[in-house]
Amino acid sequence: MTGDGAALFGRGTSFPVRIGTDGRVAWSTGDANIRESIRTILLTDPGERIMLPDFGGGLRTFLFEPNTPATHALMEDRIMRALRRWEPRITVTGVSVLEDADEPEQANVTIAYELVATARTDQLDLAVRLTG
Repeated sequence: MTGDGAALFGRGTSFPVRIGTDGRVAWSTGDANIRESIRTILLTDPGERIMLPDFGGGLRTFLFEPNTPATHALMEDRIMRALRRWEPRITVTGVSVLEDADEPEQANVTIAYELVATARTDQLDLAVRLTG
């Protein structure tokens, strides 16, 4: 792929929002934009965006849930449904949620996906804080 991928994958405000070297809000393009979008979707609670109340994966709602296989299965299902609905640039090929071996109050999420425009595969890792 040539360039920064903006032509294929688009561009948007970076997340978390940051200031670029020119003093303006930095933009996110290409693969980075998709990874940031996935994180934004999963960490936004439905109802949080006033003009788009159904938007989000709501992973923060699992705070104070036990770090068990049952909770992990619920998280996997929620991730699959949210990304299918809100991120059309990818096809999710797998989701894994496991208890962190060193942090018993944390679940480690691995999302494997394929970029629709190029069929290239990638994965994103995300730590979600729980309590058990």
